[in-house]
Amino acid sequence: MLVLASASPRRSELLTQAGFAFRVHPANIPEDPAPGEDPIAYVTRLARQKAEAVFQQLSPDHPEIAVLGADTTVTLDDLILGKPDSPADAARMLRLLSGRTHRVITGVSLITHSRTLAAAEVTAVQFHSIADAEIEAYILTGEPLDKAGAYAIQGRAACWIPRIHGCYFNVVGLPIALVRNLLDTLPPRAGLELHHPEQAPTTPDQPPSQSTSQ
Repeated sequence: MLVLASASPRRSELLTQAGFAFRVHPANIPEDPAPGEDPIAYVTRLARQKAEAVFQQLSPDHPEIAVLGADTTVTLDDLILGKPDSPADAARMLRLLSGRTHRVITGVSLITHSRTLAAAEVTAVQFHSIADAEIEAYILTGEPLDKAGAYAIQGRAACWIPRIHGCYFNVVGLPIALVRNLLDTLPPRAGLELHHPEQAPTTPDQPPSQSTSQ
């Protein structure tokens, strides 16, 4: 049984789109970075802690369980931009990102009874300059308020992003190819059904409207 330790609808949608069979069991852990913590270390730690919390709850009753944890953040230079805590905080983040290239980092962790795996994906995202009026209108939609870096590449913020370099799905919230690579390292298990029988276990093609050259 594959379990996603996340309440993110975007991660569930991506796993479903890729043909994975899974259950959702969110983890509730503090998401503050430790002092001086590197962004990659930060997201991989949170991904592991989320997976560990759910694994401890469910594993006694499910010997074949595999728990997937993930956490995504946006970084600009050495600054970590998580989810905004207010509309004003969202506006601050978007002004910082305006006209610059930043990194989106997702840490992924997979835990079973026999192993704990962790990895991270990094994507560079370029932003056009954004007028204050555009930022204010975007915040009024509510879209940026639960997103790392205060934007959704698959939403209205798409018009500000001329190009990315790396995995598009990572920016949405889950690097599907990386997840599949981790799952492929697991030995065959009688009780671990990873794919819907009616769907091929393939990673979706990247949307043609997004360029990955930089």
